[in-house]
Amino acid sequence: MQKRLIVNHQLLDIMVMRLCHQLIENHGDFSDSVIIGLQPRGRPVAQRIQSKLADILGTTVPIGYLDTTFHRDDFRRRETPLTANETRIDFLVEGKRVILVDDVLYTGRSVRAALDAMIAYGRPANVELLVLIDRLYSRHLPIEPTYVGRSVNSLQSQRVLVEWHGPETQEDNIWLITKNEE
Repeated sequence: MQKRLIVNHQLLDIMVMRLCHQLIENHGDFSDSVIIGLQPRGRPVAQRIQSKLADILGTTVPIGYLDTTFHRDDFRRRETPLTANETRIDFLVEGKRVILVDDVLYTGRSVRAALDAMIAYGRPANVELLVLIDRLYSRHLPIEPTYVGRSVNSLQSQRVLVEWHGPETQEDNIWLITKNEE
């Protein structure tokens, strides 16, 4: 397995700050906007975005977390059952400008499932998609992000790993991982 660093912790901080400023340009004071992180990997991205926005704006933007497990098109096709994550949306989506947040956009199927799952919380005024990494040339569905940290050319056999500082990692990094062929 080969790991190639594509975004280090310093660049990741800059990317998140840039994404926040782009959001502010389009959403102003966020009075009619909400952030929804896709479980599980979009949650830390959404939290980081909300925290930076709070620092910049001096106000807290509503945030929720959405599990798409039962809305996925491969839910019944797997040999092992998927484990559901928590959905926590403590606000109505009706009439709001929703910013869906995920770490990596690959085929677009998770976003499609999120759109289906989100409708249970109301009909939004509009929906935008924010991702840290957009894996180009890999879409199965016509879904494109509104806000992108970085676009990456990658092979189908590769994967992108976003690591956040914690007990197992010393700093935030984004890696492109290639499995060795045997």
